[in-house]
Amino acid sequence: MAKKPSNQICTNKKARHEYFIEETFEAGLSLEGWEVKSIRAGKMAITDAYVIFKNGEAFLFGAHIQPLLTSSTHINPDNIRTRKLLLHRKQIDKLFGMVNQKGYAVVPLSCYWKGSRVKCEIALAKGKKLHDKRATLKERDWQMDKKRGFKADMR
Repeated sequence: MAKKPSNQICTNKKARHEYFIEETFEAGLSLEGWEVKSIRAGKMAITDAYVIFKNGEAFLFGAHIQPLLTSSTHINPDNIRTRKLLLHRKQIDKLFGMVNQKGYAVVPLSCYWKGSRVKCEIALAKGKKLHDKRATLKERDWQMDKKRGFKADMR
């Protein structure tokens, strides 16, 4: 298993399997204090998350941040609340325009630390059909078999 970089919090491996990635964007996340503490402890998952648009703003929906028992004693945490994504107006307009076209979606790919801030890499993506997913798996298996063959030849 590949080791994740030290600044990476979580990844959405399912997104690259389910979608063709057209373009990626870096967005900030608007978080509460208990959420940041939980993220530092590695309690975040974005596997089933996606981006929605309301009133000209982008929001991350479905990201799960499990609250820590020690940091959330005086508040009532909502672990799957909708969190605001911090993007430039031009980026929001572009994403919103593309999502309104057939087949496009905006999905989070990964979350990571950039300095002391949490950033989310989001992507404009187009859904894959079943035969596309099979072709991707076949190509990946072929690449792995090729590498194994080269290793066997080296010995």
